Amino acid sequence: MKTEKISELTTNRLSVYLRCLNELAAARVETISSQSLAEQFNLNSAQIRRDLAYFGEFGVRGVGYYVNDLRKHLRVILGLDRVHKVVIIGAGNLGMALANYQGFNQDTFHIAALVDSDSEKIGKTTRSGIVIEDSRELATVISREAIDIAVIALPAAAAEQALEEVTVAGVKAVLNFAPAHLHPKPGVKVKNVDLAISLESLSYFLARPTAQGLSDDYRDFTRTDETSGNGQSKLAS
Repeated sequence: MKTEKISELTTNRLSVYLRCLNELAAARVETISSQSLAEQFNLNSAQIRRDLAYFGEFGVRGVGYYVNDLRKHLRVILGLDRVHKVVIIGAGNLGMALANYQGFNQDTFHIAALVDSDSEKIGKTTRSGIVIEDSRELATVISREAIDIAVIALPAAAAEQALEEVTVAGVKAVLNFAPAHLHPKPGVKVKNVDLAISLESLSYFLARPTAQGLSDDYRDFTRTDETSGNGQSKLAS
């Protein structure tokens, strides 16, 4: 594995590759070349090879990639070979929807707790069987459940305080749904999901009917990482 810093675009693409490989495995495909993988899933074969080369040599000349083997390697690289316990902060409409969502990989991401400050919600149980706890006990919940990922589903005004509390409690990975720019401390990673910005992006697309229809997910992940000042492709930043 190379020692230089790996860009977030690269790790995002690894997730896309893994999803594609899961589909191939479900179809009982045993081997595939980077070219075939790119053609089947509208990816970039050269980018696939470059991204995987950061982490080792996985292909076999004349064969390509063994689908199941590469799936296992990518799961380890992405940290999906262990269970991550998640706390959701905020039992409003969004928080409840996330708590009851059945699409999470239960072998990897386990919604272990849901907290809120509303006394009328505390003590109630979600459809998925999670008891809503008092957000004033957040640090205790994090310690008790060995939480390593926090999801903030709060109004913007409350998000920064929630980030501070989970940081003090030792959580280093945060998924933020609040429409606010947060300020994480060094060593803490925040991923923002801003639904308003996503809708505005779609509005931009609708305003320009000649725009290409390729999904943003795949367009973003298949392009090379940002270029440096001299115009050369910068594969890691």
